[in-house]
Amino acid sequence: MKFAFLVAPHLGGTYTVFTQVRAALAPFGIAVVWMGRTRREKLDVDPDWSPTLKFGVPLAPMEGMDEASQAKMMAAEIETAGCDGVFINVLSDHVSMNLARYLPETLLKVMIVHNISPGTYAAARALQGHVHATVCVSRRIRDDLVRRFRFDPVRTVVIDNALGLPEISAPQVSRGVSGQLRVLFLGRVDDASKGVFWLPRILRYCSESTTLTVAGDGPDLARLRRSFAGLEHQVSFLGGVPPDKVPALLAAHDALIMPSRFEGFGYVLIEAMAIGCVPVASNIPGVTSTIIEDKRDGLLFPVGKCRVAAQCLDALAKKPVWREAMSAAAIEKVRGYYGIDRLGREYARLIETLRRDPPPLPSPLPLSSWRLPPGLRPGLRTYLPAPVKNLLRTLRARA
Repeated sequence: MKFAFLVAPHLGGTYTVFTQVRAALAPFGIAVVWMGRTRREKLDVDPDWSPTLKFGVPLAPMEGMDEASQAKMMAAEIETAGCDGVFINVLSDHVSMNLARYLPETLLKVMIVHNISPGTYAAARALQGHVHATVCVSRRIRDDLVRRFRFDPVRTVVIDNALGLPEISAPQVSRGVSGQLRVLFLGRVDDASKGVFWLPRILRYCSESTTLTVAGDGPDLARLRRSFAGLEHQVSFLGGVPPDKVPALLAAHDALIMPSRFEGFGYVLIEAMAIGCVPVASNIPGVTSTIIEDKRDGLLFPVGKCRVAAQCLDALAKKPVWREAMSAAAIEKVRGYYGIDRLGREYARLIETLRRDPPPLPSPLPLSSWRLPPGLRPGLRTYLPAPVKNLLRTLRARA
């Protein structure tokens, strides 16, 4: 069998999920290729991304091409490639998501929901009647979709993300000494979701021997740099980090800080745990709380509580033996559960179930009548002031 995974190569969780699903399903005879709106030339000239062309299809829209024409191009490529099914990612670009409503029902259509934001749920609701199954990357997502939005519990499943063996078996290094702590933030520098403007406050509450490395890029990077005024001796910025450099970066730090307002999974948590870098993360029920067992293989703090986050970091600095015990427990957990063998079995089982007995779907809509449903259009929340939206995000994450 062959599946198209509708995503373009990028530094981010959705493409990382593609790489793991592709590797996990290969032993089951299921090929997975990416298809996404990007230019071949852009990937070809970048040594970090050019290898992705071996297992993907770049679909660059021509200048002036409208969304309906882009959708027709993508649908034609899926047919030409001989795909038996597609993975649709929520939230990805509107064309890739909305295409689910127009593809033939003979294609197995699996929607993967990656986050817990209102916009993500609105998009998932708009597509649910046009896919054979919905995969949720955390228990929280499934609970919300089934209980609040009446998704079919039989067709809505949890498949936790996973790591490939290279990350899990990355070499370990000596950790910091008592009283010192090397902390890493790794991810998109975006305050709305990642809570990055809390990082300076957290560091100010920490012991002066604690250092912070910020690895990542994003829309709030310039403002974040300015927010660390007076703390320049404790903080450094690396910019974006290629995936193959991530294990070594994590191995050079004692703890990972993740102060997110909301997450669907928190992939960086298991990346850190696999290397023994102790995660200190916002407690998002059904998401981070299902990955981290507090005080055993990581530490959790209430969303937005910077002083509590700093206390967690200081405790790790002062108790190196305790920190090493958590580091070892984190490695053990990832090796025991978050490997791609488990991921492959669960996805292969789902695909086989759908192949044998696909749920009935309505006839696809004609591409000539292309339009975005309400769930894929900007909602009223788009127009709320950023502070109001952030407050609502924080309250929802704590629920």
